Order: sequence, then C-alpha cells, then structure tokens
Amino acid sequence: MSELVTYSQSGKIGILTLNSPPVNGLGLPLRRAIKAGYENALADDGVQAIIITSAGKLFCGGADISEFGSPDAIAEPHLPMVLEQLEKSPKPVIAAINGAALGGGLELALACDYRFAHPKAKLGLPEVHLGILPGGGGTQRLPRLAGAETAVKMITSGIPVSAAQALQAGFVDEVASDDGDFLTEAVEYVKELLAIDAPLRSCADMEVDTSKLPENFFAEFRNSIARQTRGYYAPERCIQAVEAAIELPLAEGLKREQELFLECVQTPQARAQQHLFFAERANTKVPGVDPKTPARPINSVAVIGSGTMGGGIAMNFINAGIPTTLLDLNGEALDRGIGVIRTNYEISAKKGKLSVEQIKQRMGLLKGTTSYDDLKEVDLVIEAVFEDMAIKKQVFETLDKVCKPGAILATNTSTLDVNEIASATSRPEDVIGLHFFSPANVMKLLEIVRGARTADDVIVTSLQMAKAIRKVPVVVGVCFGFVGNRMVECYGREGARMVLEGASPAQIDRALTEFGMAMGFCSMADLAGGDVGYLVRESRRDELAHDPTYAVIADKLYELGRYGQKTGRGFYIYEGREQKEDPEVVQLASDLAAELGVEQREISDQEIVERMIFSMINEGARILEEGIASRSSDIDLVYLYGYGFPAWRGGPMQYADETGLAYILAALQSYRERLGEHGKHWFQPAPLLEKLVADNKNFNDFAGLT
Repeated sequence: MSELVTYSQSGKIGILTLNSPPVNGLGLPLRRAIKAGYENALADDGVQAIIITSAGKLFCGGADISEFGSPDAIAEPHLPMVLEQLEKSPKPVIAAINGAALGGGLELALACDYRFAHPKAKLGLPEVHLGILPGGGGTQRLPRLAGAETAVKMITSGIPVSAAQALQAGFVDEVASDDGDFLTEAVEYVKELLAIDAPLRSCADMEVDTSKLPENFFAEFRNSIARQTRGYYAPERCIQAVEAAIELPLAEGLKREQELFLECVQTPQARAQQHLFFAERANTKVPGVDPKTPARPINSVAVIGSGTMGGGIAMNFINAGIPTTLLDLNGEALDRGIGVIRTNYEISAKKGKLSVEQIKQRMGLLKGTTSYDDLKEVDLVIEAVFEDMAIKKQVFETLDKVCKPGAILATNTSTLDVNEIASATSRPEDVIGLHFFSPANVMKLLEIVRGARTADDVIVTSLQMAKAIRKVPVVVGVCFGFVGNRMVECYGREGARMVLEGASPAQIDRALTEFGMAMGFCSMADLAGGDVGYLVRESRRDELAHDPTYAVIADKLYELGRYGQKTGRGFYIYEGREQKEDPEVVQLASDLAAELGVEQREISDQEIVERMIFSMINEGARILEEGIASRSSDIDLVYLYGYGFPAWRGGPMQYADETGLAYILAALQSYRERLGEHGKHWFQPAPLLEKLVADNKNFNDFAGLT
C-alpha cells in the first residue's frame, strides 16, 4: 500500500493517515492512495469504522496545484469519484480534522459521515479566489449540513471559519479538547459512535433546511455582494450552485455543480486569478540568488522620518512585534508622528480590531528619538525622508558612520537611483530599496529594489522580512520609478493629456473604474497630492523638455495651490468626503489647449482605456526587456497590490496576453499615427512587444534576461 496514506488499526477502527507533505494536496497519487486505503479497510471484517486524518499540521489543503491544467487533474479516480465512494460506505467514515481543511480537503471531510475537529482547525472553500467554484461536491453537501445561508457566504467569500463556528453551523459534529492528544480523542469519539450504533449519514438522504431562510434571501444576498464581486465570474455561479442544492436531489445537484464548475474554468477571470495565484508563489524566486542563503537577523528596526510614510512603515514592524525606533530631527514633528500612530491604533480599537492591552503592547515597542546615536545597534534602518537625492545621500552618509557592521541600510525612495544613494556609503552591499506604498501600514505591496552591489543575503533577508510584516514583495531593478511608478508615469501622462484634449476628469475616471480600476487617474492624483507629482516631474524636466504639453494641466493645478484632497481642490472639489466635478478645470484645460495648439475633441471611453492601459503595458515590455522585472507576473503583482488593478483581469501583462499582443501592438501603432507629434514620441512600440507578436508568443512566455 502507498506510503502517501498509512494504514493502522485501533481495535475495531481503521485509521487512514494522509502523509503527502506539505499540504496533502489531492493529486492523482494521493487520490489513488485514499481509494486503496479505504478499500483495504472496507475489506477488513475486523474494522467497523474508518477514520481519515493527517500526519502533518494540516488535514488537507485541497487540490494539488501542480496538476492544474494537466490530464492528471481529471484522471480517475478523480476527486468526485473518491468522495462518492466514501459517502456510500457501508461502514461509518469519520474525518478527524487535525488542522486546516481547505477546498477539496473540506469536501473530503463533508463526504464522511461525521467530522471531529481540532479546536484550532480552519475549514473553508477558497476556490472562488481562483475564479472557480468547489468542484468536489462542496456546493451541494455544505448547504445540506450547514444550511444555505452559511454555505453561500462561505463559498462566495472563500473565507475559512473556525472549528467552533463550524460546530455551531452543523458541519462539524465534535471538537477536541485544547490540551489532549488529538488522535486519541478522535478514536474515543468513534468508539462512542459505535457504542450507540450511530447511523450512517449520507448527504444524498438530506435536504437543505430552508425553513429559516429569509424571503428573497438570494436576491438580497446578490445585491449585498454586488460591489465587491463586480467583474468576477465565479461568485454568481457559486450562488447558482447553492440554489441547485435546494432545488435538486444530491446526484442531480452534483451534475449541476460540475456544469457550473466547467463554465468557470473556461473564463478569462479564472485564468487571471490563477495566474496571480502562481505569481505569488514565484515572486520570491530571484534570478542569481540562492534561496538557501542565510538571512541576517532582524531583531530591531529604525525608521527615519516621522511623517505619514515613516509612521506607516514603523507600524508594520511594531504590528509584527519588532522593536522600532522612529527618528526625526524635529522634536515637534516626532511627537506629532507618534501621536498619529497612537490615534490610528485607537481608531482600530473603536472598531473592535484591537484591545487596549494590544495598543499598550505595540506602543511599548516604539521609541522616538532625535539622535542618530540611538541607531547604533539596530539591524535594519529604513529612510523615509523627503524625495530629494541630496537629502537622502546626506542621511546615508550619516548612517554609514553610525550603524553597526552588517546593518541593512534601506531607502524608501519611490523614483530615485538606489545605486547613487548607495554611493554615499562605504558599504553599498548593505544598501537596498524598500519601497512601501501609501498608506504603508495598509498597502500590501513592497517593491524590493536590488542595487548593483546589493548582497544576496540582504535580498533574502528583505524577502523574509516582507513575509514577517505581511507584505507581498516583488524584487525589481534600478531605474526611474522602478516598476510601479515607471509604468504609472505613462498612465498618468496619457490621462493628463486627454484632459487637455477635451475629456473631463469625471469621464476619464468613469472609463477606468468601469474597466475595473479601484480608482480613476484624476481621483488617484488628488489623493496622492498634486504637490508630490509636481516634485517628481521637477526632477525630470530636462527629459521632458521636448513636450511642452506634458502634464501641463497638473502643473497648472499645482501653481494654483490645488493639490487635491489635502487642499480641498485638485481635479475635483472636495467638501468633506464628497467629491464634486469642477467646471473650472475643464475651462482651464480648454484655455491651455488653445495656448499650446492642442485640438480639443470628443474622446471615447475605449480610447481613454486603451491609451492609458496600453501605454503601461508597452512600458512593462521595456521593463521586462531591460531585466528590471524578472517575470511579467511580477509586474502584475505590483499593479494588483500597489495600484488597484482588477484581480479578475490578472494585472496589466496578463490582461495584455488575454486581449492579444497583436491587438495591443496594432492599437499602439494606430495611436502613433493619429496623435501627431505626441503619438510619434510616446507610442513607439517596445521592441519586445514587436518580437513577441512576430513569434506568436505572450509576455508569460518571456523568460527574461539571464
């Protein structure tokens, strides 16, 4: 018998122990082993009941992701076949859920007669995050055991529940004690079932209890999730599958589940979401860096600059339990920054997210100082001062003198040359870019900028640190704006230009949010601050001198002191939280267009989206060709977690692959011809894009530079 499932006996109880590290993924070999183990226990006349449990910390993590898209995924015995066999067992089958039971793992447990869970177990059906629905009977069995309301909420959200919640809902029958031996307690539980001659329980014999289901529940539920599921395909099919569980016998419901599952699998949304799933498992693989390189210890951190960014960065570390020193040479600013951090925590406490004790604990990890001498022993320093090269180099000269050997010196610059910053020190191998996104305590993206001489162990340490503070890291190379801001510069350039050409800020934002962006360009610019964008442009005026129309509307708003939300006026007027259109901006754009000889015209939503998104994609192709990003999927992660690109489109590069690179190229060439001098300069297709189209390949096929 396969070692993927070990077989043992405890009296009259046969025990099948899943042993396929790391997560007992339900690939073909494990499915075969479960089937064989079950049949072996069934054939043993001395066995009256069968326990299925796990040798690892998890019960079962679901499908084997390495099988996605391969024939093995549907090869017999496929999962529904194995689960049907367990459900029809003439001997009771009990799932002893010793850890997380997710996706197919929970479906395995649901097919059993009874479920005994560890108190710390998590149970969930997260398939919706992959653009699909549970395909192993989860949409049919869970409603029968837990009710339609619990089932539809769990399946459409993908959020797991605790063992206690599952017990209350009815799809766990017993929870083990906190301090006992789990398997021993599971065996005792099964002995009790045998002693009382507990009946076999098949979902085929159950109907969904709708007696307490509110009238119009499904219609109201659809409305309640409409906003967060807009653009996604799977959530609606999840709802339809649960409705089928109410209306159909189990066998017919399982067939309907399979039909809906196959519908989902074939959608661009499923391909996009699965692309991102794999992207998050590839992003820590850095070309030329051995992942086994020993990391440096990070037991204490310092952040320089107590403004919004510095304070937000500091919160990440104290949230993770790491002592942090916040330095600001201005004592009043330092006190203000620490006060903001405390206020942020107090707001969280009022929402029930933190206790008073947790606030005290976190603030106890934070120390403020106005002296660099207090940074002598820290393991990591992150500079978050004004975006000015001279100031940053001065800071790093000081850090080089003060910090201990081996301390990592990081800059939070969003656009500046990390190599030049490193040149201010005698140890460029210790210097790295750690580009947090605002608000830094909320946004999940962390661009890790690898300098020309950054040591491998500094990169490995930064990746591990990112995980510790719950960030999604993407390692990028040195260039203006790295990946995120370099690409968003193209996006913003076209947005500002089209305001000049006659599109209103509201039209531009509407077109982008209908495309799926979390926020339109003009709203994003107002949120970030027009003064911030202006200072970035100031650092590049020589490069932009050839184009007198470049972001001229944004520059004019800056000159008028209209910085966006912080001043109450920008592209829009702000009254409290209310955003209003501003006819003065439209008139201002008209006046500037006349001065600069730019013809105003009606611009379609399609043109807005194509010029802004395709420009980003074109720049992404250059970034790949230059080796600034290792993979197109890394770029997609940057845009998902840093810029609000819709997950159901998979990021700009996956969207390009799905749309067709030939179409993207043709559109760029068309705008190059149609937009005069602006088009000739800004819409030159990237050589890599042209090459991939000629070779009939996608960005995902591009292996990068070696």
